[in-house]
Amino acid sequence: MSAQRIGSGAPWEDVVGYSRVVVHGDNAWVSGTTATVDGAVVHPGDAAEQTRVALTGVRRALEAAGFALGDVVRTRVYVTDIGRWEEVGRVHGEFFGGVRPATAMVQVAALIDPAMLVEVEADAVRGAA
Repeated sequence: MSAQRIGSGAPWEDVVGYSRVVVHGDNAWVSGTTATVDGAVVHPGDAAEQTRVALTGVRRALEAAGFALGDVVRTRVYVTDIGRWEEVGRVHGEFFGGVRPATAMVQVAALIDPAMLVEVEADAVRGAA
């Protein structure tokens, strides 16, 4: 069985060489997802809204692959300011409060665009809900 690689159509997928989500059997891995819409970072300075946009992107990627948020078993949240953990964490809870995946929130020095405050990865197992 080979892996299915699904792109979002973002131009940098070809440049960098990655897929938005990779599926193998009942497993899916969603690449780092940010608050980028049509090539521009949205909600500059607002960590909560950037998290909401990123997690909406994660949900769309999962749905395109035949998965749901309830299938998520692990998330990784990268933030540029860990002092804003609660803003980010509350939005994560809006999406995953009933799912409760394993997670980590880690401060990083920077993301690829200085306006980005949050990036989220997710791993899912079909039927985990």
